[in-house]
Amino acid sequence: MSHPLSDTPLENWRQRLIQLLLQQPGDDDGAHDLNHFHRVWACARQLLDAHPEADALTVLAACYLHDLVNLPKNHPERHLASRQAATRARALLAADNFPQHKLDGVAHAIEAHSFSAAIAPQSLEARIVQDADRMDALGAIGLARLFYTAGRMDSALAHPLDPQGADRELDDRRWALDHIEVKLAKLPGMMQTEAGRRMAEQRLQALFEFRRQFCQEWLTG
Repeated sequence: MSHPLSDTPLENWRQRLIQLLLQQPGDDDGAHDLNHFHRVWACARQLLDAHPEADALTVLAACYLHDLVNLPKNHPERHLASRQAATRARALLAADNFPQHKLDGVAHAIEAHSFSAAIAPQSLEARIVQDADRMDALGAIGLARLFYTAGRMDSALAHPLDPQGADRELDDRRWALDHIEVKLAKLPGMMQTEAGRRMAEQRLQALFEFRRQFCQEWLTG
């Protein structure tokens, strides 16, 4: 049995979720814009193909509403953002006549998606959403988001003499390139689904190749 991912009811809900997002206060974070939510859902759809037993509507709603509260990475309450987003999502969905029996599942998937919150996903839907969101930190898009976010945090591109951190302590708050090793290289091993791990490994290799070329040019010109 396959998911009705192209069925009209699911697409109708996707359009309604997009409208809910557009009605929220503006956010100038280009790494978490509407296209980010489209990409997370697109990735989740691939993972749903491998897990036809998961509830697609729960995954869809969590994919589009997981960043309703988006705090900067260096904000002291960053670890609370996903819980706040889940609370807001629950209220918005309830007011829009979303199936009540799915609200708990959506809220949990939103709470558990965050790296900072460190909440273990307890449902298949939450595991899929977490994998799909983290996938956007890898590959070419992930690379662009890495340097975009680093620029917003006033980080330098890389250490001037040791960009790979061979003889120093890594510090991704100070040197953007360090983020590949500090966090992104760990993501494939943290993926919750086998399909997610395979996809993440492929995307991570693209980051490693970029780093190799970057360091060569950085040091030799």
